[in-house]
Amino acid sequence: MIHHLSIAARDPQRAASVLAELMGGKAVPFPPNPGSFFALQLDEHGSGVEVYPAGTELAPNGEVGGSFVKRPEHRGYGSTHFALSVGTGRDRVEAIAREAGRKCFVCNRGPFHVIEVWVENETMVEILPPDFAAEYLAFTRPDQILTRMEATQTATGRH
Repeated sequence: MIHHLSIAARDPQRAASVLAELMGGKAVPFPPNPGSFFALQLDEHGSGVEVYPAGTELAPNGEVGGSFVKRPEHRGYGSTHFALSVGTGRDRVEAIAREAGRKCFVCNRGPFHVIEVWVENETMVEILPPDFAAEYLAFTRPDQILTRMEATQTATGRH
């Protein structure tokens, strides 16, 4: 289980606030990296997304732990994305994204559906409301996922 992950944004407070609203949680400052915010789902797993200012890089720093290195701001599309199960219904997810000015698309991934919400219209988050999360979990059952992945076809229109 992934408990938390980090992404970068030009406006970390706004990005974290929108993510927290989608999760039905709360966004709070993230003191280890000033200017960062932590979108907390407030669930029993400690789920959350740390949102750092654009240009932040994590670098090894021995036993002290990774350091936050500031580089000139660079944003754009990237390969990072994640799926996030939420208790929020589909209509509300779409409304939150629309109110925040975010690109939002309901997508059929074949065996399951997702709602792509694009943080700052550059970083994809696959939102899974309860019914979509059930589809995803049915597809990824440990006793069947390997066979199902081998049988999955390349998606047309995504390359």
